[in-house]
Amino acid sequence: MPAAAMGTGTITPMHDTSLLQLMWLASPALPIGGFSYSEGLEAAVESARVTTEAEATAWLLDQLELNLARGDLAVLAQAIPAWRAADATRIAALNAWVLQTRESSELRAQTEQMGRSLLEWLRNHTTASASQIGLLAELQPSYPLAFALAAGATSAPLRDCLLAYAFGWAENMVQAAIKSVPLGQSAGQRILSALTAEIPAAINRALSLPDDARQAFSPMLAILSAQHEVQYSRLFRS
Repeated sequence: MPAAAMGTGTITPMHDTSLLQLMWLASPALPIGGFSYSEGLEAAVESARVTTEAEATAWLLDQLELNLARGDLAVLAQAIPAWRAADATRIAALNAWVLQTRESSELRAQTEQMGRSLLEWLRNHTTASASQIGLLAELQPSYPLAFALAAGATSAPLRDCLLAYAFGWAENMVQAAIKSVPLGQSAGQRILSALTAEIPAAINRALSLPDDARQAFSPMLAILSAQHEVQYSRLFRS
């Protein structure tokens, strides 16, 4: 029976393509190194702040609310329209904000490395134009701005682009929790379920934030990240 006859509407090839491109960008298999970072979680484990499934869940939910929603997702909400409008001034300003608000050398190195890696990935794909890739290369590209270009070059709606970014982050962080706490796979799936339940609301907040409400102020995360730089035994790069 045709999809339209079942009341679900017709799925266009363009919709299919955009959805697949977002799934690709959200995949932990994307060769940009996201799996090698814990974003301070490993230091929280080392200092006994996170030792159980419940504590890992609470930690990551706080990170989603306090960091991602108010920072990276809010940047993406503005950067994707800027890429689509070819607003080079706005793109440069948002990229500078991301770099300036990373509160430790590890966190800044992470966004720079993943930004460069995603830039190289874009050079080998047809989603972004040569002029867009050239503009990104002129910057010291942060990961959110590189992702914004990759996602914005598709025809996907803005909200779907943010969902893909948030879910990719959640999958990587759950894997970091599984390895560092450590936890089992079933515990990891329960944590991922808790995160995905809160991601839509986090995106709603990110989409509504003006420039002067965007922030990256997380003192304890910054302290733990700085401590991680000299931690004796480490699995992750941050």
